[in-house]
Amino acid sequence: MTSDEILSELRTMSSEKYKANVVKLGIPEACSIGVSTADVRKLAKKAGKDNALAHELWNTGYHEARLLAVLVIDKKKFTLQEGEAFMHDVISWDLCDHLCKNLLIKLKGYEDLIEKWCDAEAVYVKRAAYTLMASAAIHEKNLENETLDHYLSLIRTYSDDERERVKKSVSWALREIGKRDFDYQEKAVLLAHELIENGDKAQKWIGKDALKELEKLVKVEGRGRLIASDSKMGKENAAPLPAQQL
Repeated sequence: MTSDEILSELRTMSSEKYKANVVKLGIPEACSIGVSTADVRKLAKKAGKDNALAHELWNTGYHEARLLAVLVIDKKKFTLQEGEAFMHDVISWDLCDHLCKNLLIKLKGYEDLIEKWCDAEAVYVKRAAYTLMASAAIHEKNLENETLDHYLSLIRTYSDDERERVKKSVSWALREIGKRDFDYQEKAVLLAHELIENGDKAQKWIGKDALKELEKLVKVEGRGRLIASDSKMGKENAAPLPAQQL
């Protein structure tokens, strides 16, 4: 499929309902076609993997075309430098997270982006660093303790950011690190309290927001990570806390 054919199909799928939803995210109406993410994913399967096509779609500036571009990229032929260029075009939290979770986290060396972006000036570039931390904590089963400890240190150092989209991503990263196991739950809880007691306004908010979930984590048989006790699975299958936490 060509980029023109794909744009034509996207327009046939459009609806005012989805266009209004996209505009609420802060995306200019002129950059929105109005297509659900589910339909974008279906079209991506039809388009197949094609990096040249992905770049053409991204360069159209349309939100849905950019969502689709991320999905048709062959990550083996995509570089960190290209990912950086894409991220600097992002103007909404959903595209930021979509790009991080579906592409950047799968690139060799994505850790370099976390280091580079954790104190970025641009709101969505900085959000991306913490989205990548959260995604790594969730999906990288062999993530070393040293790496997780370093991420906690970055959160401690660079979480003094009042911007809502950044604060929420930092809280998410802290919570996902805490779900690793009971040791990291304790580390995350301690850091949350530290932010509340010694941090600025943004850090106090992050600490309080993270504690809402961190203090409710339980172990469920058959799951590698901790989950919230007030979730359906947590209520039905929670194992008792280790003796040292009783």
